[in-house]
Amino acid sequence: MKIKQTPLVILNFKTYLESTGEKGRDLAKALEEVSEETGISMVAAPQGADLWRLSREVEIPVLAQHIDPVDAGGHTGSMLAECAMAAGAAGTLINHSEQRMQLADIDNVVSKMNSMDMTSVVCTNNIQTSAAAAALNPDFVAIEPPELIGSGIPVSQAEPEVVEGSVAAIKDINPQVKVLCGAGISTGDDMKAALELGSEGVLLASGIILASDPKQALLDLVSKI
Repeated sequence: MKIKQTPLVILNFKTYLESTGEKGRDLAKALEEVSEETGISMVAAPQGADLWRLSREVEIPVLAQHIDPVDAGGHTGSMLAECAMAAGAAGTLINHSEQRMQLADIDNVVSKMNSMDMTSVVCTNNIQTSAAAAALNPDFVAIEPPELIGSGIPVSQAEPEVVEGSVAAIKDINPQVKVLCGAGISTGDDMKAALELGSEGVLLASGIILASDPKQALLDLVSKI
């Protein structure tokens, strides 16, 4: 089932210990509680080994962090789209800065997601790659300049022209594609600024995961929208 409701908050669990196993379950529960309390759509992107469990313990959507451009067969160590779907994933992140992919492989996974009615979130790093990604017909493009990831400096403030330019380029090529803003997002001011620049949500990680109180950090994140 495609994820459509916006504004949207996607939390990438990455491989932090604070978002692994039991702590990952607690984090997903916090996302679910904040979604219920605020009406803002929240999505968890846990590690592959946690997909099955979390998809059954929370009602919010869960995404795979990565799916490989492979078909069923001899691909030891790969993440198969059909396996992610069977584990409860609603879709996947694609081409994250920590898991870059070739253009043909991005196209392969986006096409597979569309054929399976799953959600595709293609991560990009500048206006040019955002435009190229939009042509592949994903559901979302998440703009994340890699130098700002984990920096605590939000792209919406440090490089607002990248967000605005990406939104314009994406909508010019494919008006159906929704734009997310990532890199450094952690506060209510960050998310408010991202939405004002034309994005329809945020993709974030460490600012919430490493917070002393992740649920309160999430409440603060959506407090100004």
